Amino acid sequence: MSVNKEVKKITTNTLLKMKTAGEKISMITAYDFSFAKIFDAAGIDIILVGDSASNVMAGHETTLPITLDQMIYHASSVVRGVDRCLVIVDLPFGAYQGNSKEALNSTIRIMKETGAHAIKLEGGEEVLESVKRIISAGVPVMGHLGLTPQSIYKFGTYTVRAKEEAEADKLKKDALLLQEAGCFAIVLEKIPASLAKKVTESISIPTIGIGAGKYCDGQVLVMHDMLGINTEFKPRFLRQYLNMAQQVTGAVQNYIKDVKSKDFPNENEQY
Repeated sequence: MSVNKEVKKITTNTLLKMKTAGEKISMITAYDFSFAKIFDAAGIDIILVGDSASNVMAGHETTLPITLDQMIYHASSVVRGVDRCLVIVDLPFGAYQGNSKEALNSTIRIMKETGAHAIKLEGGEEVLESVKRIISAGVPVMGHLGLTPQSIYKFGTYTVRAKEEAEADKLKKDALLLQEAGCFAIVLEKIPASLAKKVTESISIPTIGIGAGKYCDGQVLVMHDMLGINTEFKPRFLRQYLNMAQQVTGAVQNYIKDVKSKDFPNENEQY
């Protein structure tokens, strides 16, 4: 019997049990009520209300422009669609960097106004004070190491991180620091699979990979990439499970055709 099947609601504790039992954790992003409802009913373990909403929902080039208010809007929409899975919300850029008081205030707003279950923030040693402050207020925190998209202008590129020894060592150290600070899990983004394996084995909390290979305790993908809604983004780590852009285009074209040819609505579709 899988750990997932045994519980009525997925909690941070469930994820820990899944890691211990060797059961992989599934995580997907969502930003609205309708998709959250579908994903939850399908049996997903975690929904991440990602700051990727900045890209896929609002059309920005980076995750930086999205505001705390906008994240709260998306998260509260998602929470209303969910019965069983764990909902985690990204703290957006500017809501926690450099000021642990502000980090806690941002978190409190998210928790009170959305009903979500946990937050996620990017970085290691640099954000430790914020992590500890948030956890001491009773809010579960998920870490995020490797490629941290909110720091994109510092990196200057979205290529694989931690290929050099110094950065890899820092990442391993950061993972231990986040665990010690009380994080319940860590996302590892775009790092070599061998490094992700070492990190996953060195800590007792789950790792969730995106472009970090098969040794992580779980995987996450952005729904728009995985469902083929967003067709421009084709990194090596992405497996596309649907070609939604094509299917939706076909459906809309058929609708247009039926309206123009006066086929829709027909006798049965009117009062």
